[in-house]
Amino acid sequence: MPNRRRRGFSLIELLIVIAIILIIVTVALPKLNKARLFAQEMAAQKAVQTLCTVQIQYMSQFGRFAQSLTELGPPASGADTAAAAGLISADLASGVKQGYKFTVTATPAGFAISAVPASFGATGSRTFYADQTMDIHYNDGQEPATANSPIVNTAAKTTTDTSK
Repeated sequence: MPNRRRRGFSLIELLIVIAIILIIVTVALPKLNKARLFAQEMAAQKAVQTLCTVQIQYMSQFGRFAQSLTELGPPASGADTAAAAGLISADLASGVKQGYKFTVTATPAGFAISAVPASFGATGSRTFYADQTMDIHYNDGQEPATANSPIVNTAAKTTTDTSK
């Protein structure tokens, strides 16, 4: 038998490797999308928390709560004023950040903050709401969360005394 030297991979071997890679991608992609969605929801929740804190700071500086995101955002030029306090970044002041749309409105009791996904299911699957109570509420559906929606991290905020 002649001494034949084999070089490279056969077509079957390459097809098997490609099939294995496709199977791995098929399994990993949904988990990656779910992780990205979760990260965007957590970022939106943190942004709502930041907006609550900034509203309190705005109140201490100007004697009232801000009525819009632009009042909390940076000024176009010049010093900070009640119309543009420079307390949040320009991208959050624009109302859209990391796949969520944010709104701040004045209410008779104080303020209301709402965060809804820009594209439900693609950029988020929960909506958030907060007001002057500083509690962040969420809704697992497309409808915006309200003050009557469940509170995020309820277990972390309440403690029970089992010694009684």
